Amino acid sequence: QVQLVESGGGSVQAGDSLRLSCAASGLTMSSFGRGWFRQAPGKEREFVAAISVRGASTDYADSVKGRFTISRDNAKKMVYLQMNSLKPEDTAVYYCAAGGYRLRLGVVDYWGQGTQVTVSS
Repeated sequence: QVQLVESGGGSVQAGDSLRLSCAASGLTMSSFGRGWFRQAPGKEREFVAAISVRGASTDYADSVKGRFTISRDNAKKMVYLQMNSLKPEDTAVYYCAAGGYRLRLGVVDYWGQGTQVTVSS
C-alpha cells in the first residue's frame, strides 16, 4: 500500500545544488514525520534531516546544517531535500523515510528505494 519514491539525484560538481523529491502513495501524511538518510560506499546508513508532521520542527545532521533544507507539502504528499554547496563527502545513496517521533534516531516505518547523488571535486 505505502510506497515512497525518490527522484532528483544526479552527478554534480562540488559547490553545486540539487533538490531531491520524494512522492508518497498510500501514506497518511498527517500521521508521519518525514526524513532523509544517506549511505555512502562502505559506510553505515546515517541520518541527514527530519521534519515534523506539520513542518513546524526540523532537525539536521551536523555535517549538513546550513547547507541542506528539508520541507514537506502534505497536500501533495511530497517531501523535499534542498542541497546547496555540495561536497564530495555528500556522495551517497539518499533514502526517503517516514516514521514517528523517533525517526531521527533511525526508527523508520517506511523507506524509499533510494536515489544516487554523486559530487565530484
